[in-house]
Amino acid sequence: MQEYLPVLLQVVVAVVFAASALIISLVLGKSAKRNATKDSAYECGMLPIGGPQPRFSVKFYLVAMLFILFDIEIVFMYPWAVVYRDFLVEHGTRIFWSMLCFVSVLTVGYVYAIKKGALEWNS
Repeated sequence: MQEYLPVLLQVVVAVVFAASALIISLVLGKSAKRNATKDSAYECGMLPIGGPQPRFSVKFYLVAMLFILFDIEIVFMYPWAVVYRDFLVEHGTRIFWSMLCFVSVLTVGYVYAIKKGALEWNS
């Protein structure tokens, strides 16, 4: 139980800090007087005229997620490729087949994205 004492102490300090910050914010925040100028949005000195920015297409976010997926693939494959020859002597072909399974799962995802038209920019 002695090993958990620092963790418990840190949790208690975090809860006390969060609660005290919230209470101080509530007590001191109500004292300021509100007016229309303070409640308006600050836009670098310009009046906020006009509508909001146009919405992005869902396809933009889908392409962004696919980029992150294949970027993470490279993050895993680069260290594997660097140590491949050293591990090949010790672990035989197991290291090759494990990476082949990893790449095959990502290939299935890539083919699925192409079939769904996630990478087509025409529409």
